Amino acid sequence: MKKALLSLCITLLSFNAFAADPQGNDVTTKPDLYYLKNDQAINSLDLLPPPPEVGSILFMNDQAMYEKGRMLRNTERGKQAAADADLAAGGVANAFSEAFGHPITQKDSPEIYKLLTNMIEDAGDLATRGAKEKYMRIRPFAFYGVPTCNTKEQDKLSTNGSYPSGHTSIGWATALVLTEINPTDQDKILKRGFELGQSRVICGYHWQSDVDAARIVGSAIVATLHSNPQFQQQLQKAKDEFVNLEKE
Repeated sequence: MKKALLSLCITLLSFNAFAADPQGNDVTTKPDLYYLKNDQAINSLDLLPPPPEVGSILFMNDQAMYEKGRMLRNTERGKQAAADADLAAGGVANAFSEAFGHPITQKDSPEIYKLLTNMIEDAGDLATRGAKEKYMRIRPFAFYGVPTCNTKEQDKLSTNGSYPSGHTSIGWATALVLTEINPTDQDKILKRGFELGQSRVICGYHWQSDVDAARIVGSAIVATLHSNPQFQQQLQKAKDEFVNLEKE
């Protein structure tokens, strides 16, 4: 009963938050943070099946993966998961720098940095918004009443739907784009992108099914971005910059 009431409260809080901004943001409102308009992006609600129901076999797997992840929190992998929770202020680019083979910063690689920064909200917000708003799935930390491994945004995210994972979609989309720029290191880059998603499970921010669904969303939004002229132009600038970085 307590879990059901908690879920209802979170749903109502989240509905009010979204109701205040029914249209959301896109390139028409924040051109420096998006490439796409709302009607150009994929609709995750149409793309994805509903999240697993409580008590189903798939939800039992979510619970098992939550427990597996929770046991890793005091390990080095757990520390990495906690660090992966911070994707703001260049965090996405920084998370991939080692796997990419070059620092991805505004100073060292401005064109690559700009490409990644501008696609964050397309991949995280715009691509996941439909399903998040519809299902308003309760997050693991709220379901169990157990803190995450990085509580910095825990209160804020408790009023935001869990399915699919925005962080995972961002991470996977970023990995796919970076492999286009640096195909030689694609295995390292894709592995890092995969790890970013699993970090959300380890921290207790998301269920495994949230993360699995988000990788589909991330792949779909990258395909959509490739039809956008502004994205294409910035991607070419990033590729040219990478060629110069490799010569240094």
